[in-house]
Amino acid sequence: MRSRIEDVAAAAGVSMKTVSRVLNNEPNVRDEMRQRVMKAVEKLQYRPNLSARSLAGQRSYVIALVYNNPSRNYLMEIQSGMLDACRDNHYNLVLAPVGTPKQRKAEDLKVVFEHFAPDGVVLIPPLTDDPPVLEFLEQHDVPFACIAPKHPQDRIGVSMDETAAVLELMEGLIAQGHRRIAHIKGPPAHGACQWRFKGYRDALRKAGLDVDEELVVQGAFSYESGIEAGNRLLDLKRPPTAIFAANDDMAAGVIRAACERGLAVPRDISVCGFDDTPIARHIYPALTTVRQPTSEMGRLATLQLLARIRAAEAGGMVHVEHEVVFRESTQAPTRR
Repeated sequence: MRSRIEDVAAAAGVSMKTVSRVLNNEPNVRDEMRQRVMKAVEKLQYRPNLSARSLAGQRSYVIALVYNNPSRNYLMEIQSGMLDACRDNHYNLVLAPVGTPKQRKAEDLKVVFEHFAPDGVVLIPPLTDDPPVLEFLEQHDVPFACIAPKHPQDRIGVSMDETAAVLELMEGLIAQGHRRIAHIKGPPAHGACQWRFKGYRDALRKAGLDVDEELVVQGAFSYESGIEAGNRLLDLKRPPTAIFAANDDMAAGVIRAACERGLAVPRDISVCGFDDTPIARHIYPALTTVRQPTSEMGRLATLQLLARIRAAEAGGMVHVEHEVVFRESTQAPTRR
């Protein structure tokens, strides 16, 4: 038979209210009491009845990942971290794509709340800064956490200094001898597009190099847009010796475009990306990139959201560190 909360309370020698407070990670529970309850939970293999919890506390014990991001690798990494946090806190996670071609974002969000009634949502770029999405959530008093918002001081969630990360990556390329470095930007509405482009510009100016506008092309954070942008850059009369794409998916597309022309990476063209999603390690040659702890960012944003759900003033903006990872896709240029 399935263990009940009453069984856990009896085994731990506490009230059912105390068991509920421990399972909900509420504050002001003594460590000794928390350990007794969790020991009983483990011994009895107790699993909370989410339906009963919802009826008792006017909560759904569901949070939603609200997204409109073309990078499946990034989305899967965020989702993985969120699932870890949900599992540890006895919550369920639903995926909520919004902004489809046939519907407006507010309408999509309304459907999500009608079907799942989530207690709160986590937003990933570019929806972290999308006015209709933010307006809907604020009007309906929905707790939300943001990953990489443009104005982190006004939000809860998680952020990283992406400009500093790109500056470090670019300095590595310049140290290898590259002077003609191209950049494939992300979508303009995406905060990361601006931060990463700024890091690119700052690095060139710091090295005394001009920003050549023909070496900056627009992408869409998708593999296909990387192929298209890569072909545009490789078609130039004076093609670059290195291409920095604003995410790994586009960088992988550039490698595909180069290979289709019979060019070897990195002998003929160096390529690097941003994120260090699994594709960076799985393609050949393995991709030089900026590692942001994407899965951990999903987990941390979820924890900030759950804190806000439990207490109106709780939660904050957590900062995480980056790491530049040089792999086989970059080397010193063979031509100047």
